[in-house]
Amino acid sequence: MEYRTLGSTGTVVSSHCLGTMTFGNESSEEVSHAQLDRFVERGGNFIDTANVYSRGVSEDIIGRWLATRQGMRDQLVIATKGRFPMGDGPNAAGLTRTNLSRALDASLRRLGVETIDLYQAHAWDPLTPIEETLGFFDDAVRAGKIRYAGVSNFLGWQLQKASLLARFRGLAPIVTLQPQYNLLVRDIEFELVDVCRNENIGILPWSPLAGGWLTGKYQRDHVPTGATRLGEDPRRGMEAYAPRNAQERTWQVIDAVRQVAEGRGVSMSQVALAWLAARPAVTSVILGARTLDQLDDNLGAADLHLSEKETAVLTEASAPIVSDYPYGTPGVQQRSRALTPSS
Repeated sequence: MEYRTLGSTGTVVSSHCLGTMTFGNESSEEVSHAQLDRFVERGGNFIDTANVYSRGVSEDIIGRWLATRQGMRDQLVIATKGRFPMGDGPNAAGLTRTNLSRALDASLRRLGVETIDLYQAHAWDPLTPIEETLGFFDDAVRAGKIRYAGVSNFLGWQLQKASLLARFRGLAPIVTLQPQYNLLVRDIEFELVDVCRNENIGILPWSPLAGGWLTGKYQRDHVPTGATRLGEDPRRGMEAYAPRNAQERTWQVIDAVRQVAEGRGVSMSQVALAWLAARPAVTSVILGARTLDQLDDNLGAADLHLSEKETAVLTEASAPIVSDYPYGTPGVQQRSRALTPSS
């Protein structure tokens, strides 16, 4: 396992993070605890959850695991999130002080810890001024309830605004962004990656295997069935499968991942994860597994380094489809400037 600093901080985290959205839902408590044990055994020290994962059960499961592992808390960096409703009423959601103060205290109780290392806004809240949210984060840091603040699912302008406001007002900085990012979904490269690089914000990609697509489990024009996330619910599976199946780029990317995996003698999952871990500004890739076997396979990516040629094959096959402006060639040309004018 490799280690990197968490955004602009000096806190060190593993290059792969254990995501726990499956805990209490797709993974039993016994399986969840086994995953936590295995992750730590393999050198992982970064765990991510959220209050809405299984409506608090994920945090409860982590808390009970910590309670039986003496001294483990000090070895880990624990992240959670707040924003979405955990109760009834108009003030039981959002990035307001009202909701976040209740959500944070509840997360601390469920996890059984005094401080959460990274507390994240789970999504932008159009009803709450971002100044209010940043003020809450700063107060929580000063109170010792959290160490750092991060955000998830923000757009480029939202992240830039939040980062600049925190800096100019002397508030706790935004140190991480948690977005969807994988070989099939690279749209954050249009704006968000540049913001993160300019502001020294670490990227924590979720859904790095695109909901299982990059594992090679799905086939062209075959609606998923059986024990897969899309196969277990036929209606939902068809809704999620059909649009992606219809895109030629999907199968172009999957074929490229398979080609590299076969050449290396490793799984497709490991290739997709290794490509992502090496992308600019990525701090830690969030692994989400339902079983211990899936986690073991994913952890194999921690020591896999792709060659320049292998990386190029994947990067070229997965290039995002863009219009001419502002992200295509005409837009890029209008934003560029040569050091000296051409004759």
